[in-house]
Amino acid sequence: MPIARALRPLCLPALAALMAIASLPMLPRALAADTPGRVDVQAEAELQVVPDRATLSARLWEHTPAIARGDSPESDPDALREARDRLEARAASLIRTLEAAGLEREAIRAGSLNVHPEHLPGEQRDTAERETLVRTRLERPVRLQLDDLEQLPAVLDALTEAEVDALDGVSYDLSDRAAATDQALVKALEKARHKATLMAETLGIDLGKVINVSETRSPVFQPRMMAMSAEAQESRPQAEYRPGTVTIEAGVSVSWKIAP
Repeated sequence: MPIARALRPLCLPALAALMAIASLPMLPRALAADTPGRVDVQAEAELQVVPDRATLSARLWEHTPAIARGDSPESDPDALREARDRLEARAASLIRTLEAAGLEREAIRAGSLNVHPEHLPGEQRDTAERETLVRTRLERPVRLQLDDLEQLPAVLDALTEAEVDALDGVSYDLSDRAAATDQALVKALEKARHKATLMAETLGIDLGKVINVSETRSPVFQPRMMAMSAEAQESRPQAEYRPGTVTIEAGVSVSWKIAP
């Protein structure tokens, strides 16, 4: 009996250690029971859309006479006024021509006047360096919005007839970008569901409810640019201008619970 009483305090810690070791295999099983099986799928989709709106950018400009630097003030008020009058007359004529071509006044945006000094090389003198000429360039940008692409050839002809100094290009766009990007996102989600269903049927499992969904690539529409020049338009009066298609990409990540 005295020996048993002496060993009793030593048996209690050993018993506790044995109980802790015996409980370790139960922990992973408990976590596995709380963590459901899942199917994770990532999918990307592309949507090809045809633009239905176009924006054209053109510019008109006039110059003051080029004079040698130092001969007279660089900003001659009379020369500036005459150049501005010529520019305003051309801009008004362009607007009338565009309206005659069927474009609404609200679709024509004539920008503000821009003034830029320019330096040009002059004649080479025998006893001195080449002189520098100075002139002023007055410029007005014109921006046109077409909601009917069938108007594009007629509008380009009108710009050429008005002798614009620069055609900066055509930007093709969509009148309803939100609808197109939503459609691309739906297409990506449908593709993810198709992949998950295929995986479940192949593996002989049943899909439960969706437990997680996120975007991996947000659908974005970028307007499509087509560069051109006034000379190219004038040399090809019968050219066709096709907007082509624009690609909208979307990506998603979706997780389904595996049904028991």
